Amino acid sequence: MDSLDRLIELALEEDLAAPGDITTQALLIGDEPGRGELWAKEPMVIAGLDAFVRVFEKVDSNIEAALHASNGDSIKGTTRVATLSGRLASMLIAERVALNLVQRASGIATATRRAVEALGNSKVKLLDTRKTPPGMRQLAKAAVRAGGGHNHRFGLFDGILIKDNHIAAVGGSVAEAVRRARANAPRLVKIEVEVTSVKQLKAAIDAGAHICLLDNMSDVEIRNSVRVARGRVELEVSGGITLQRLPRIAALGVDYVSMGALTHSAPAMDLSLELKLGKRAHQLPA
Repeated sequence: MDSLDRLIELALEEDLAAPGDITTQALLIGDEPGRGELWAKEPMVIAGLDAFVRVFEKVDSNIEAALHASNGDSIKGTTRVATLSGRLASMLIAERVALNLVQRASGIATATRRAVEALGNSKVKLLDTRKTPPGMRQLAKAAVRAGGGHNHRFGLFDGILIKDNHIAAVGGSVAEAVRRARANAPRLVKIEVEVTSVKQLKAAIDAGAHICLLDNMSDVEIRNSVRVARGRVELEVSGGITLQRLPRIAALGVDYVSMGALTHSAPAMDLSLELKLGKRAHQLPA
């Protein structure tokens, strides 16, 4: 079972617990057939549609879904993006969890697309971070890709990033941290280290780092760092990154910019699911 399935099962467990949906049960809906339409109510980049559909499949494998948009599509205004048909009670049970996931994923994709557009035609790649809601990393990182961004490491297991607390843990030396990583890391894994000054940058380069993360540096400091690096390492900028600042960063000569805000602060987008008594999906209008 992948992490998305685990997330969905936990979310459904939170909503249902042992008694189940007591509102739907009290209405005696039984096996009444129903239809549903997922509507985007504002401009957005849609994402999380696979998760949206998967929730209904988990609740009732007989629910049929048809998608009228794809992850990464730009929605200009009020648009129907999916239709459902099947047991109405099942759709009522799955509704909130499915909407929570597609709304949040679309918010991340929309924020990512705006940031990518702010970088213009520069060579700078936009990266996400591990600052994702617990359990939602797979969904959040897929949404970043849908918005046109790139994924940084998925977790602690698939990339080395030496941060300030790691440096403190080896006595405060950037060079020593890089030296240990080079001596003990898998041979093909790149070593990235966070630096906060040109002095630390020089130490990291001399020690053999592959990528240096310029943490919370001003535009002037970043420009100086690019000059010092002279292409010997890749440079990533992070910390204090705003949409308004991205065009300036795009012109400074770095390789990457990472934004935690893409996944920890993106607002949920306005999507709604309209349910009604109705026929099955193959009888729904296109």
